[in-house]
Amino acid sequence: MKQLFLKNLGLKIVAVLFSIVLWIIATHRGLSEMVLDVPLEFKNIPPGLVLVNYDIKKVSLGVKGQERLIRNVRPANIRVYVDLSKAKKGEGMYVISKENLKLPRWVTVTNIDPSSVKVALEKLVSKTVQVKPVIVGDPEKGFYIKLIDVNPQTIVIEGKSSDVKRVSSIRTEHIDITGYKENVTQDVKLETPENTKAKVEYVKVKIVIAKRGI
Repeated sequence: MKQLFLKNLGLKIVAVLFSIVLWIIATHRGLSEMVLDVPLEFKNIPPGLVLVNYDIKKVSLGVKGQERLIRNVRPANIRVYVDLSKAKKGEGMYVISKENLKLPRWVTVTNIDPSSVKVALEKLVSKTVQVKPVIVGDPEKGFYIKLIDVNPQTIVIEGKSSDVKRVSSIRTEHIDITGYKENVTQDVKLETPENTKAKVEYVKVKIVIAKRGI
């Protein structure tokens, strides 16, 4: 039996090696690689915290797959996200691994660069501020603005402490009353300061226009 196994052993080894080479060639035939820059996303930010800074905005992914399929892959087809559900106030480093990716099943990731991101979180604060309607233009000659009423007169804004602290009031979009001689009532959008959010998006502004001498 042993002699039978050893018979033509060299040829048998060559045949096995040849089969392995053919398998490798067949497996890799038609494969293509490319690099995609994918925007970094953040999810599950803990209540009461706000994301204030992170040191990278995109992640370069090396991806591989069958050429006829992968040539149609775009950054929009792939998601790279960091789960901040366990994050705390302050700065922290978060690993970006294959578990942080959502991609088509026929795509294989070969490289992630960078493989981590520095994130800064601050406490979310709120503040009540006055609403100031912005009126432009003048009523028709002989008329004037008798009263401006805003509902609500104050609103609550939220954001990081340093941004909210700077806000003392919030303005509306412009309301043009040029040539008006009757009352004006409009739902007007608020111009929320950068990096803050308002509890409401619109306020109702009533402008009472009266004739002079009455």
